[in-house]
Amino acid sequence: MKTFMKLLITSAILILLVTSVSSGQTPVKKQFKATQISTPPAIDGILDEDIWQSGSWVDDFIQYEPYNGSKSSQKTGFTILFDEDNLYVAFKAYDTNPDSIVNRLTRRDDADGEQVAIIIDSFHDLRTGFLFGVSSAGVKFDQMFTDDGQDQDASWDPNWWVKTSLNNEGWVAEMKIPFNQLRFDKNSGDVWGLEMYRKLYRKNETSLWQHIPKDAPGLIHLFGDLDGLEKIKPHKILDITPYGVAQAETFKAEPDNPFTKDGKKFGLNGGIDAKIGVTNNMTMDLTINPDFGQVEADPSEVNLTAYETFFAEKRPFFIEGNNITNFNIGVGDGNVGNDNLFYSRRIGRNPHGDPDLEEGWHSDVPKFTPILGAAKLTGKTKDGLSVGFVEAVTSEVEARVDTAGGRISENVEPLTNYLVGRVQRDFKEGNTILGGIFTSTNRNLDDNLASFMHKSAYTGGLDFTQYFRDKKWMFNLNAAMSQVNGTKDALKNTQMSSARYYQRPDNDYTRFDTTRTSLTGSGGRMQIQKLDGHFNMMGVISWKTPGFETNDIGYLREADQILSVFWVGYHQWNPKGIYRNYNINTDVYALNNFGGDLTGKGFEFNMNMTLKNFWEVQIGGNLEGSNLSNGKLRGGSMMKLPGDINVFGWISTDRRKKLVTEFSFQTLKGFQNNSSGYNCKMELEYKPTNFISFNISPAYSKSFNDLQYVTKVTYNGNDKYIFASINQKTLSASLRANLNVSPDLTLQYWGQPFISSGKYYDHKYIIDPLANEYSDRFHTYSIGEITYDTDHYNIDQNADSNSDYTIDNKSFNVQEFLSNLVIRWEYNPGSTIYLVWSQTRSYSGKIGTMDVFDNLGDLFDKDNNTPHNMFLIKFSYRFSLN
Repeated sequence: MKTFMKLLITSAILILLVTSVSSGQTPVKKQFKATQISTPPAIDGILDEDIWQSGSWVDDFIQYEPYNGSKSSQKTGFTILFDEDNLYVAFKAYDTNPDSIVNRLTRRDDADGEQVAIIIDSFHDLRTGFLFGVSSAGVKFDQMFTDDGQDQDASWDPNWWVKTSLNNEGWVAEMKIPFNQLRFDKNSGDVWGLEMYRKLYRKNETSLWQHIPKDAPGLIHLFGDLDGLEKIKPHKILDITPYGVAQAETFKAEPDNPFTKDGKKFGLNGGIDAKIGVTNNMTMDLTINPDFGQVEADPSEVNLTAYETFFAEKRPFFIEGNNITNFNIGVGDGNVGNDNLFYSRRIGRNPHGDPDLEEGWHSDVPKFTPILGAAKLTGKTKDGLSVGFVEAVTSEVEARVDTAGGRISENVEPLTNYLVGRVQRDFKEGNTILGGIFTSTNRNLDDNLASFMHKSAYTGGLDFTQYFRDKKWMFNLNAAMSQVNGTKDALKNTQMSSARYYQRPDNDYTRFDTTRTSLTGSGGRMQIQKLDGHFNMMGVISWKTPGFETNDIGYLREADQILSVFWVGYHQWNPKGIYRNYNINTDVYALNNFGGDLTGKGFEFNMNMTLKNFWEVQIGGNLEGSNLSNGKLRGGSMMKLPGDINVFGWISTDRRKKLVTEFSFQTLKGFQNNSSGYNCKMELEYKPTNFISFNISPAYSKSFNDLQYVTKVTYNGNDKYIFASINQKTLSASLRANLNVSPDLTLQYWGQPFISSGKYYDHKYIIDPLANEYSDRFHTYSIGEITYDTDHYNIDQNADSNSDYTIDNKSFNVQEFLSNLVIRWEYNPGSTIYLVWSQTRSYSGKIGTMDVFDNLGDLFDKDNNTPHNMFLIKFSYRFSLN
């Protein structure tokens, strides 16, 4: 707790120092007046209609990078027109070398080559922006900016029209943006925020109409003004998109299993998606029986830790607008940075129950929990109130069981309701922000599921953000509380989980209560940060009490933790000498538990640089001191572990070229030779034409760990924690191919072969986890104490020639191949056809050593390893009813 108090005092001092910071000059805001028209132009990308000459054309763009504040090297003109229903935008991207224009076809939101865009702050809250962009090849990209541009949501996909064309003077873009795709109040058209953007690809030059200094703390509040829209009226959106799916699966036939004896399965499915304008600035998204068969699978992995792997959300309904429901209490990125009160992957998760099978019985367990329906309400009022609500209901899932004498069913996932409510209100032109969040999970449990699942779970939080001195300094506080409720057995499991380990024998600051039916806790994050200029710094503390539990609808890796970090960084964006820009970052951190123990400390450093030839390089490292682990023994006492040093590097060639090469490496070494490892990865991307690209990313890792957890056994009435040394090797590759027939018709292929092996040896048990000498903390079994027998080890600890207990052989071989082929045609904005082929191959063994060709042979042996194939066609059509 001393660390906690120190950071509180430090934060208070820094806040006081803010008032003495001088503020720099803000660029004068430009104004552009849109022109009203009565006859709309044809959107063909030509700009040959006289109506385009009725508006005023502006061409005073300023570089944002690389030479911030300098005049753009190529002229860019634009104008804006409007009628009752739409905003019309035209760009003329002049180029003195039109033959050098890079005109690459890609998929939507993955634009490559020359680009232009308009960004509109229709709320005029100085915090929110809507970007509509296009490449010279006609590929759309659109984003929603929030938090003054600090957060970008590329999953936002409004329905709008755009065409482009090339000519002797450069290229042009012609856009039609329906007002019902924007959010604004009646009479809010007096002034909108406006920014115009151009990217000159061959020079990697970004230019803006309204100049924004490179060191500006935020973006949206510095936009120029768009005038002339006083007479427009908000349009409520009403889009209904029904869909239908036909699916076929083939897999290995098992004659003795009635569920898989044919080796094939067919199905039909359907549902409805809708987008409804509840008010002028509030939109509700609805989905009934959604299908996500076109979504790419998660990458393969072998997780030997006690902690759940975090996987990114890929389902469109939950991605779009997820920044609104975000309530992060983590720090940075990686494991610690993922902690959040809302983790949408919980909705529709894999069923967590398993049917109780007897010998000779077979079961059919669905892989995913169907989502019966979900609703999402998002928007922002003219008074600065942002709202985000998500409500979802998932169905009860039953496993079918064949008992050889009949059929029975067993629940493996209950009917569940999920709710997330998020509100924020900004004051004083976005300089003060106050918000809150509430989440709930409620399940309809039977006796079996109630033994390990929570009946209900709730979290609530408040957040406060204050900007100082023209937003050059920021103070933020996020604080949350949680409560879970359930049976004694369920709460016993919660207390014993890897997130907290209440049962640790040396845990004298929490109480392990087997009669408990609820558990409460709190967590949060407080930070103060300097945002402007070349030099930046941040002090942050995050805490999660032992009873804090959010995993029913959120993500929490580890509770019982206080993390303190002080970070400083330097950013140089003015090109000079061999570089175009570079960043230097360093931080020190300390980790405590709520018993007052210093469980970790370290120092991190990294530097990245973009060179004049557009190559990029990065190098960094981490020095971690000896630490006390709450979870090394997975419920046993804390254990003292040696520190280590970690070094990494990365280099990439010019990304503008047809052939791009990347190489990265990472190496780790424990100070007591207790661990070591390295991994390296190469990525090759080749674009032989403007509409085809190939990417291959092979990776290899090798690691050694002297203390890999194996199991816990009881001997002579005492618990023994068994560990082993492990050598692990992993070889994988990601293969991608993209064929873009047009901006709306694309073919994408992704495949991943994955081979991993782990050899366990030199088994040992812990004798004194806190001994000063590393070698005194465990005893390695001698040859006379341990013998191998088929698939396990016999342990004769008292030397009486009889086995006292056994240890399973944990050595493993895992081979997988995942692939996904998707043809996508957006034949009308918001209406799509998908053709999908997915394949999964898997093989496993217990040899523990890697033989690449033999392992691949096992994986692709057509006689002994039949793949699981899924074929589907999905058709959707958007009806616009407004």
